[in-house]
Amino acid sequence: MAKARIFFTGVGGQGTLTATIILAQAAMAKGLEVTAGEVHGMAQRGGVVESTLLIGGFKSPRIAHGEADILLGFEPLETLRALPYLKANGTVVSNSEPIAPIGVTMGRETYPDLDAIVAKAESCAARTLFLPCQTLGIKAGAVQCGNVALLGALCATGTIPLTPAELADTVKNSLKPKIVDMNLRAIELGVQAVS
Repeated sequence: MAKARIFFTGVGGQGTLTATIILAQAAMAKGLEVTAGEVHGMAQRGGVVESTLLIGGFKSPRIAHGEADILLGFEPLETLRALPYLKANGTVVSNSEPIAPIGVTMGRETYPDLDAIVAKAESCAARTLFLPCQTLGIKAGAVQCGNVALLGALCATGTIPLTPAELADTVKNSLKPKIVDMNLRAIELGVQAVS
């Protein structure tokens, strides 16, 4: 059975935890053993949200530094901050569109250069993919679909034992009917972004 340790990171309001649940449901629908956990604080104020999903019979939801096969970043700065969790030769799949922290919006701090974030990720990972998730979400029908676009991209990489079609089946079976079509489109756009 294929195994994968996936570390999710983003900020409050991006649907990081919803994405974790959707991917866990897709894995369980395929009969894979899943363990998941989450850590979030001040998420309602744009604070960091982290979660883990381990596929393939792991006993603990914890991922220590250097253990994640995949870092799934919903916000570039949070991707940068979570790089220590990635194992050598791991994969980074990340949103490329920043959500400025409050210190940046108030002019007290500056947001790191995206090229520098990408370069740092490339220095740590065997494979690095950055895609504009908010833009893809808007194209699909709502910016909130950006998290599902990122999942579609992840499934298209072949680094986890789930295909975009299997993810789409879970979206059809688990989301409210009125938002299914836009999320299916988000999966397609995520796949196209990394093809």
